[in-house]
Amino acid sequence: MPKSKQYLQEPSADPVAAIVKALDKDVERGEDILMLGLGVVILSSTFAPLMPPTVLLPSVALVFAVSSGCARKNYHDMERKLAEAMAQLERRDKLRLRPIAAVFAEHQMPPLVDSYNILKNVRRTWKSVLGGILINPFWMPIFYVMGIQIGEEKNLGILNRAVYTVEQRLAPSLPEIFEEGQG
Repeated sequence: MPKSKQYLQEPSADPVAAIVKALDKDVERGEDILMLGLGVVILSSTFAPLMPPTVLLPSVALVFAVSSGCARKNYHDMERKLAEAMAQLERRDKLRLRPIAAVFAEHQMPPLVDSYNILKNVRRTWKSVLGGILINPFWMPIFYVMGIQIGEEKNLGILNRAVYTVEQRLAPSLPEIFEEGQG
C-alpha cells in the first residue's frame, strides 16, 4: 500500500472526513511499524542459542532504533500533510480538525538527532546506565532506544484518541465513509 504525499489529493464532498480517514490509516501505519519492531525484538530470544550476546543485544537495539526512527518519520509526515491540508480548508473545517492539530502542537516530536543525543536526554541516559549496571552493560543501548520507542507509542496513542474523537463527531453525518474499512 503506497503512502500518499498529501491528504487532499482530489476534491471531496467532505474534505475533513477524507483527511481524518487518511490520518487514521497513517496512525495505524505508525502503530504497525512499532509493533513490528517490538515483535522482532521479542522473537530475538529464539536466536540466543545461535548468537553471542555481543552480537544479539546490539542487534536488538538496532531493531528498536530502526522501528522508532521509521515511526518518528511517519509522525512528522502526518504533521506536515495535515498542515498542508488545513491550509486549503475553510475556517469551519479547520475548527473540526482542531483536536488533531492540537495534538501535533502540544506533543511535538523533536528530530531523531535530538532523541539520540545522550546529553539532551540525561534522564533516559541515567535509566539506561542503571539498567545496564543491574543486568548487563550490553543492555544499555537497548534500554535507551526502548525509551524512544515508548515515547513514540505514547504520542501515537494520544493522536489516535484525537482522530477517534473527530471520527465520532463526523460519523453521524457521514457513516458510509468510516464503515468502508470495517469488517
